[in-house]
Amino acid sequence: MGIRKYKPTSPGRRFMTSADYDEITAKSSYKPLTSSLHKKKGRNNYGRITSKSRGGGHKRLYRLVDFKRDKFDIEGIVKTIEYDPNRTSRIALINYKDGEKRYVLAPSELKVGDSIISGEQTEIKVGNSLLLANIPEGVIVHNIEISPKNGGKIARSAGTSAQILGKEDGLTMLKLSSGETRYIRSDCRATIGKLGNEKHNQIVIGKAGRNRHLGRRPKVRGVAMNPVDHPHGGGEGKAARGNPHPVSKWGWITVGKKTRHNPKTDKMIVKRRRIGYGMDKR
Repeated sequence: MGIRKYKPTSPGRRFMTSADYDEITAKSSYKPLTSSLHKKKGRNNYGRITSKSRGGGHKRLYRLVDFKRDKFDIEGIVKTIEYDPNRTSRIALINYKDGEKRYVLAPSELKVGDSIISGEQTEIKVGNSLLLANIPEGVIVHNIEISPKNGGKIARSAGTSAQILGKEDGLTMLKLSSGETRYIRSDCRATIGKLGNEKHNQIVIGKAGRNRHLGRRPKVRGVAMNPVDHPHGGGEGKAARGNPHPVSKWGWITVGKKTRHNPKTDKMIVKRRRIGYGMDKR
């Protein structure tokens, strides 16, 4: 993947960049594996806003991606590498020998015509899916399950991966792209390789309208509001109201506050991704 730059024909174009899409081999999606997508606009099931600054955006079709990789011991051939508007990584359309077609996440080294397979013990090859227990140490993987047969949940976005560090007592130690080191059950599945489109985080949006196409609405600073609208509002000039710590519109601590609380899986984390305010050192 490369990054395309533009001539500065306007202020919005001056610093704008985008992907060059050289790896894309199909202009349209495979219709039987798409479905309509209802936009939530940041609302919950009661219609109340739970995530601010979301809404609008271009109309999309959802691609039904196979995160479980549960089509065992049947070889598939990569037919196309496609763009997916619902995620940062690319997807690949796989033709299996029994005639079925499925979308999977596309690793960076996967090309049209390559063969992939899913099973308990398969070749250590990019695109193949197998149990963590059967993957050697040092191998790079993505689309990792947290619980068996529940589908990949970890390392699914562009350029992400995890490295297998070791195994003990039915657990596999992984180092994630975030820097976190944790254990995963060895009977969970993972796919070999690192996901493509790794320069996605270097793309410069360039103009506000492009964010609106992505469904991101404008964000208003709390200090620019009135006291009735935000705890940071009011005051003379640009002074923030005397809060000891940055808070949200509803008074929740926003910067450095530890929000993760899952005692069942805390013991699986060996090293957290960062050390900050309100976070335990491990």
